[in-house]
Amino acid sequence: MPIPRPPSHWRSTRRLTLALLLVWFALTFAAIFFARELSAITWFGWPLSFYMAAQGLALGYLLIVALYTWQMRKIDRRHQAGKADSSAQ
Repeated sequence: MPIPRPPSHWRSTRRLTLALLLVWFALTFAAIFFARELSAITWFGWPLSFYMAAQGLALGYLLIVALYTWQMRKIDRRHQAGKADSSAQ
């Protein structure tokens, strides 16, 4: 049976998810919208727009997942400690 979480836990989770979804959208939109301008810049002999589509966005998405995992652990620990403090009283 899942452990019931307090509303503040879900509020923190939703806030984090929304923030990271906005970062995801901004990364994706910027790479597509500025593709022509980015193609004028070369990176290791390739246009930067090609690099962003092939490698850069994948690394950015991996960073978003890592940030989500790290922050969710902090949120879970904070709320778990708060739950332990309230149940001890």
